[in-house]
Amino acid sequence: MKEHSFRLKKGQDLKIELDKYIKDNNIKSGAIISAVGCLYEVVIRDASGINCTTLKQKLEIVSIMGTLSLEGSHIHISVADEELKVYGGHLKEGCLINTTAEIVILELDSYVYTRQMDESTGYKELVIDKI
Repeated sequence: MKEHSFRLKKGQDLKIELDKYIKDNNIKSGAIISAVGCLYEVVIRDASGINCTTLKQKLEIVSIMGTLSLEGSHIHISVADEELKVYGGHLKEGCLINTTAEIVILELDSYVYTRQMDESTGYKELVIDKI
């Protein structure tokens, strides 16, 4: 296993930067093990798989978790507003860093994650191959 740590700065898009980091570092399988920081705009998709919500306010990252790969990642995020109300869902592009986001990724060198269409779900689902 290999650890990765990096920091994002104000104005960067969380999803775009995660995807770029995975590509730049050739991460074939990984998981987000820690992420803290804050955002000033969030776009998340709900459990319907269709509806997205955009929040434009200061939000603390409460948690981020997901599987990461070159063929696509599956990431969920929870954020809290100033009244401590929590929102969560599937991470989409448009989540903009306010002051910082500190990210820690664990790369799993014994596996390769790919994605294949699963007709029963309608999504490209995770395929796990052991090396």
